Amino acid sequence: MEDLQSVLVDLNLTVSSVPEKGRSLFATKDFYPGEVIISQEPYVFVPNNNSVKKRCERCFTTSFKKCARCQLVLYCGRSCQKAEWKFHRLECEALSRLDDDKRKYVTPSIRLMVKLYLRRKLQNDKIIPSTVMDNYNLVEALVSHMSDITEEQLLLYAQMANLVNVILQWPEINIKEIAENFSKFACNAHTICDSELRPLGTGLYPVISIINHSCSPNSVLVFKERTASVRAVQHVPKGSEVLISYIETAGSTMTRQKALKEQYLFKCTCPRCSKLGQYDDIQESAILEGYRCKNEKCDGFLLRTTDGNGFQCQKCGLVREKEEIKKIATETKSLSEEEASKLSSAVHCQEAISIYKTIEKLQTKLYHPFSINLMRTREKILKLLMEVEEWSEALAYCKLTIPVYQSAYPAIHPLLGLQYYTCGKLEWYLKETEEAVKSLTKAVDILKITHGTNTHFVKELLMKLEEARAEASYKSSSKK
Repeated sequence: MEDLQSVLVDLNLTVSSVPEKGRSLFATKDFYPGEVIISQEPYVFVPNNNSVKKRCERCFTTSFKKCARCQLVLYCGRSCQKAEWKFHRLECEALSRLDDDKRKYVTPSIRLMVKLYLRRKLQNDKIIPSTVMDNYNLVEALVSHMSDITEEQLLLYAQMANLVNVILQWPEINIKEIAENFSKFACNAHTICDSELRPLGTGLYPVISIINHSCSPNSVLVFKERTASVRAVQHVPKGSEVLISYIETAGSTMTRQKALKEQYLFKCTCPRCSKLGQYDDIQESAILEGYRCKNEKCDGFLLRTTDGNGFQCQKCGLVREKEEIKKIATETKSLSEEEASKLSSAVHCQEAISIYKTIEKLQTKLYHPFSINLMRTREKILKLLMEVEEWSEALAYCKLTIPVYQSAYPAIHPLLGLQYYTCGKLEWYLKETEEAVKSLTKAVDILKITHGTNTHFVKELLMKLEEARAEASYKSSSKK
């Protein structure tokens, strides 16, 4: 801990213990929006390979070249395979011993644990170096919440630990310790995403894991390949705690609390969650997850009537009967479940688009216009429309989601920036150049803070904006 503190001092950071929260990361200088607060390479990481997408073990690019020996690990080419060989050699030897039946159970989580123990061994044997920011002691210091997990989860971790034991076949291995480390993974590992926040893999970043959660964070966690960086999205004054969000924050306090309790086993007491039950919190919940007014022209939010038999609009006073809402909700749920099951067998995007539009029509009758459920359905339609290159309709759906993003997220949030980026791209494709410039400018204003200006993604975005501006200027001059 003292060694870590000495390194953090040079980064203008310090670790302190906070009641009810444990270790916490504090700034010892002012950080401003867009500044990198801390960066770290993963102690261990794995790509999230599945039957649909296969990724390179090292760089996460799409890949189909299997390791010739173990047949489980993939690489994009010789350079990545060579760079990983010192590490993969031991893993390859262990995986190659498995029979076909056991190979089926080697999930990314199992591989992450195997790699954790192999890395510890290689560092202990001085085959690969360890540093203050890169050593197993940092993993040992992570919170596991073992006393808080269910018997069912404990049993699952024990079974997974046994499989890791079978793979490694080390006589000195401690199965109880492995099970506890699986619990640490659940609470501390991060999903590695690309610049557009699409998941690529999972990594353990022991120092960044010290950073606590807030539903109103002052920082954001982003990735450049495997490197994790925490960037300030607000002014972080000297002496204040650095905070990121562990979960999707577009949701009611109850929804957020439930997600945090189930995944991370704690109750959030951030300023936003502290408003639980207050009028502002009730209003936010009713808009994000509640029902729409009976009057289609009214954008008021509904609260349950005192007799419990309906929901009254807080703007115009109209009441929707509980039975009416229940009927539409039941129909929406049954359709969503029934049609969603068909999607797995749907060959054509057009069929999927039709299904989601039917769901959207019902949700429009049921939910508030700024509902998260309605927004997510429209996002699915938007994605599918882009896949079939229906640009005009895709833009219309993108524009429907923008006001919801503006309402559900703070002004500087990567998801809002990315939605402006999508809107700008579609407008440019459709030759709506002036509108594209506006949207891309809004995207740049956000993403240069959340992602920085040195990433390939933001550099390309800046080039697109300059091209769009030049095109808009040319069109404007041509009209004169």
